[in-house]
Amino acid sequence: MSPMEPRNLLRHELIGLEVRVVKSTQPSHVGIEGTALNETRNTLTINHKGRDKVVAKETSTFQFRLPDGSIVEVEGKNLIKRPEDRVKTRLKKLW
Repeated sequence: MSPMEPRNLLRHELIGLEVRVVKSTQPSHVGIEGTALNETRNTLTINHKGRDKVVAKETSTFQFRLPDGSIVEVEGKNLIKRPEDRVKTRLKKLW
């Protein structure tokens, strides 16, 4: 698999990346930031200040910090899929 870059982020595992919720229809979710701990088809679990917060993907926009330090903003609706299926999918350009 190719190295993680902004253009191919969705083809990689998100667990372990630093993530921040920048937009959400749930106002209390905006500003949650920490490490992505788990991912399901519809949610992303983030360790925020020592507590696990479950955020709906469909109604949120996330910023991920890649290992090289670059920041990528992704609309959660583009993440809706089981993680193991998402990494196998051919991607169209999302941004």
